[in-house]
Amino acid sequence: MIFCYNCGRRLSEHDFCTSCGADVSLYKKVMHVSNMYYNEGLEKAGVRDLSGAVACLRQSLQFNKNNIKARNLLGLVYFEMGEAATALREWVISKNMSPEKNIADEYIDKVRSNSTRLDSINQTAKKYNRALALCNQDSKDLAVIQLRKVLSMNPRFIRAHQLLALLYMEQEEWDRAERELRKCMEIDKNNLQTLRYLKEVEQALMPDEGVKRRRKEETVRYQSENEIIIQPLNVREPKRGGGFSTVLNMIIGLIIGVAAMYFLVVPAAQSRVRNEEQQTITKISSESDAKTARIQELEGQIEGLNGNVQDLRTEIEGYAGTGGTIQITESLLQIAAEYTETEDKQAAADQLEALAGQVDIAAMPQGFQRLYQSMNAAIGPELSEEYYDVGYQQYYTGRYEEAVETLSKAVKYDAANADALYHLGEAYRSSGDTANAITTYDKVIELFPDTENARLAKWRKDNLNAG
Repeated sequence: MIFCYNCGRRLSEHDFCTSCGADVSLYKKVMHVSNMYYNEGLEKAGVRDLSGAVACLRQSLQFNKNNIKARNLLGLVYFEMGEAATALREWVISKNMSPEKNIADEYIDKVRSNSTRLDSINQTAKKYNRALALCNQDSKDLAVIQLRKVLSMNPRFIRAHQLLALLYMEQEEWDRAERELRKCMEIDKNNLQTLRYLKEVEQALMPDEGVKRRRKEETVRYQSENEIIIQPLNVREPKRGGGFSTVLNMIIGLIIGVAAMYFLVVPAAQSRVRNEEQQTITKISSESDAKTARIQELEGQIEGLNGNVQDLRTEIEGYAGTGGTIQITESLLQIAAEYTETEDKQAAADQLEALAGQVDIAAMPQGFQRLYQSMNAAIGPELSEEYYDVGYQQYYTGRYEEAVETLSKAVKYDAANADALYHLGEAYRSSGDTANAITTYDKVIELFPDTENARLAKWRKDNLNAG
């Protein structure tokens, strides 16, 4: 269902609006392309191709920024990918464009009403940014710890999974990297970054071809008296000698064994004990230093989180609080409704001027700017003519300063009013303000060339310069 951009009526199959007659052939094609990309994004989101869905929905909004369904769905896809802050931004924009009967209200309320979820979103973003900073500082181990905490709070945060996998890949912990990337695939199965990382991990885990295992040396075992003897093949057990030589050999072996124990085994055992004690002391010292650094880091994070929560509350207040974007937009809608009912151009102009003094119109959403410009275009020309008539009488009755003020308003409300602009220059000249008179004549000559007003303005300007 497509509505006319000019009058807002529902369009038929014709290439023109049956209500106002506007040519809508190109407009309908643009709306069709936007809806086509929206439907494609919806299909990809349904099969968990979230990256593809984001690309299609962005294309849809490129063709039609007012496609509320595409913007709301884009927010849902970002939320599913763990990008909660980005999702909230899309829903707020959607709410500003279509305040009535917009499901984005429900999404925003669920986030705002749950303070725990809001804090979790804030902490997730803060910890992820902290992990990036640690990576830049070459503190990879601390970055891994930060990312694990991020994923414990938001297991669907794809970028955190990817960064953690990249750190594992740098440390050549390929199995862990593969696990993280598989989790990304479960969330978004066609993410190009994930697929590139996964290909590199699979190549690292692939065994080298053509490498054969060494054959084990074949052995044979048999029992000699009460002992089991294991020896390689083709090696025979030596024959037994006499009893005296056997006893002598045993005594010699015992002496050698005791000597070896005294000179080799005991010192080695003592050295091993000393090394273990030193390692234990070093480990305890390292753990103590790490805990101290961790405490300092957590204290800094708490301070940063408190400031970040306040910033987020301030941002939300800027949208929904007193004097926020939503309230300003409702004020503009109220002005439009009152003008439609009363057709009081002067009252509408005063209200629009007061509204422009409260906010920066150029910083407001596009829908707000379009409505504001449409209101000015609707009342400007007629109001300009009224001011011109009054200013014209003031000029010819010698009230030049009053004429300057009135004719300035006529030019303000309709820059195309050539007569008002010319007589404004005349009023400046007659009041003795030569500089502003010449500047105004230059505008007449520039904006309305080859007209009687331009010819008269040039003549007046030449006289002023000559005098």
